[in-house]
Amino acid sequence: MTVITPELVAAHQLTTDEYERILRILGRPPTYTELGIFSVMWSEHCSYKSSRLHLRKLPTEGPYVLQGPGENAGVIDIGGGYAAAFKIESHNHPSFIEPFQGAATGVGGILRDIFTMGARPIAVMDSLRFGPLDHPRAGPRNRRILEGVVSGIAHYGNCFGVPTVGGECVFEPCYNGNPLVNVFALGIVRQDRIFYARACGIGNPVVYVGAKTGRDGIHGASMASAEFTEESRQKRPNVQVGDPFMEKLLLEACLEAMETGAVVGIQDMGAAGLTCSTCEMGSRGGTGVEIELARVPQREAGMTPYEIMLSESQERMLLVIERGREEEVFRIFRKWGLDAVAVGEVTGDGLLRVKHHGEIVAEIPSRALADEAPMYDRPRSRPFRTAPMDGPDFESQDLTRDLVRLLASGDLCDKRWIWEQYDYMVRTNTVLGPGSDAAVLRVKETGTSLAMALDGNGRYCYLDPRQGTRLAVAECCRNVSTVGALPVAATNCLNFGNPERPEIMAQLVEAIEGMGEACAFFGTPITGGNVSLYNETLGEAIYPTPVVGIVGLMRTGPPVKLAFQSEQASVLLLGGLGSCDARQFGATQYAKVILGELWGLPPALDMEHERRVQAAVREIVSEGLAESSHDVSDGGLAVALAECSLGGVGAEVDLPGDLRPEFLLFHEGPSRIVLSTRRPEAVERIAARHGVEALRLGATRRGVLRIRQRGRLLVDCEVGSLVRPWASALEQALRG
Repeated sequence: MTVITPELVAAHQLTTDEYERILRILGRPPTYTELGIFSVMWSEHCSYKSSRLHLRKLPTEGPYVLQGPGENAGVIDIGGGYAAAFKIESHNHPSFIEPFQGAATGVGGILRDIFTMGARPIAVMDSLRFGPLDHPRAGPRNRRILEGVVSGIAHYGNCFGVPTVGGECVFEPCYNGNPLVNVFALGIVRQDRIFYARACGIGNPVVYVGAKTGRDGIHGASMASAEFTEESRQKRPNVQVGDPFMEKLLLEACLEAMETGAVVGIQDMGAAGLTCSTCEMGSRGGTGVEIELARVPQREAGMTPYEIMLSESQERMLLVIERGREEEVFRIFRKWGLDAVAVGEVTGDGLLRVKHHGEIVAEIPSRALADEAPMYDRPRSRPFRTAPMDGPDFESQDLTRDLVRLLASGDLCDKRWIWEQYDYMVRTNTVLGPGSDAAVLRVKETGTSLAMALDGNGRYCYLDPRQGTRLAVAECCRNVSTVGALPVAATNCLNFGNPERPEIMAQLVEAIEGMGEACAFFGTPITGGNVSLYNETLGEAIYPTPVVGIVGLMRTGPPVKLAFQSEQASVLLLGGLGSCDARQFGATQYAKVILGELWGLPPALDMEHERRVQAAVREIVSEGLAESSHDVSDGGLAVALAECSLGGVGAEVDLPGDLRPEFLLFHEGPSRIVLSTRRPEAVERIAARHGVEALRLGATRRGVLRIRQRGRLLVDCEVGSLVRPWASALEQALRG
């Protein structure tokens, strides 16, 4: 019998106070297996002990919400008796240690979250952050991590048969030692076939299905709840190994079993594996669960109870079956070539009871592990930042050259090298895929379509977490609106440093409160999400990086694309030129790429104006008035016009106003959308009705981009001179 020492408690990342709490709960010292169970369930990754108090500030209810936070995925009503289940998760730490498997199993985990709800996954998106590929010291490692992560996402999604339809990829030095891999998934389910992760019905059998249990992933949840150190590369055993073909079989078998009506509850074995699935199902159902580990299918000999309970082997699920209907379910899993074994039953005592060959090795109240896990109101000070408020004096020597440099920069260049590795058309639902402001997928069952987008800006949030997060929500809603969809719900992934540092905790709280304010204003309640903390390496934290995913509803129809479509169409700027001062210019891509500086504050946001702009563009698109539509964001108006021109049709425009040229072209003020149309008067009437500007800037013209300010030529180039550096930059950077 293992003696529980203070050193052993500390090795399990439990504090002295937490261990004292365990003693009070049990009324005795824990067994070694119980210590492991508490350590993973009370880890930051599983318990959200630093963020749970503040997550309550987020809006979670709305007219479309069927299921909010607390289940494997949020669910919204999409009409016609159908629903969409969606969520975003992180796999940051595993992807640093083992990029391919870390990213691959991140995809596998989020897909299981979706089909656990009874939904068939139809889309994946990713939000990626890496260190610069040309970094003088970390560049080779950053390139290896990027290549491994993209390969892992492509491998799992392509083999499983779900399209990866969009996302974002950003490069900053703060991610050198801690990349971010956030993966979003969405699935479709009939409203009368939604399933929940609850253990109900005393005496009902608890059934283990899917892959066999191995030693991979043990303490993965705890590893994801700690900073990286010099020893982090030795944690490869904490990274799970995925098998997408096995998961495809598991999907089909689970959905078929659900159709029988014999499945009472279902939960995937993700973080903390069998431990999490058993105690959370019992806690949610107000019941207990008793299991016998000797019955658990194992692929390695001599596994201990500790290893079996903490393994995070992939492609496994736990089902509660209606008693007497076990064989009905077993027959389905045998057909698909998968293990299905009754390993225990639902009890009425509220305990997680774990036996090994008849001997009790763990007996813990389920609620103490799950819903009643520790929750802290950690101290917080002012959000951490060292950037100055005022930036350098500067004047561009060549605005055209600046534009080309911006288009060839890591954040703005063509990401085709990434998304061409993804099968983004599988299942034939994709209307708009990678490279668009938002992905659009048709729902064949309802005749409608869903739009979805991911957004986040760590530079903005570093300068002002609350405002930066508001801007992320606004931009994500704008991207969805730009393709004609009504934003109706959100999910989030909150990526931050060590919450035990008051200045980092302040960043987290400010971001959550900013997200709550913006989501409430735009009518996009949070239906679920993920918190990833301790994103630090050797004491250096990442930028605060909240990522928001927005889902919108729209009629199915011909898609409105980003690029200008034909010559001599009118080019309009919906929302006006916006304003900017020197302090609000310090977080722009121009400041980052051209000046190499960061200062000041993020752009100002008038949420009421933003809402009117979005309503106007939705009406313009739904009326068929827009040949193209593209929001102004990273890089400002000049970059937006250039991106609209990269298909070959450019534009000649003349901008009004007295802003200095650098600000006019490259400030990143929100609430602006570039449109091309054959009916500018109709667009202007709609804009006027919504109380927003619709400035006529000029007209499209094949092969050239010319931008003037009151007749003065600022940018003059052939489209080809923009396309070449934009299209080749990422692959050149990967070659080192």
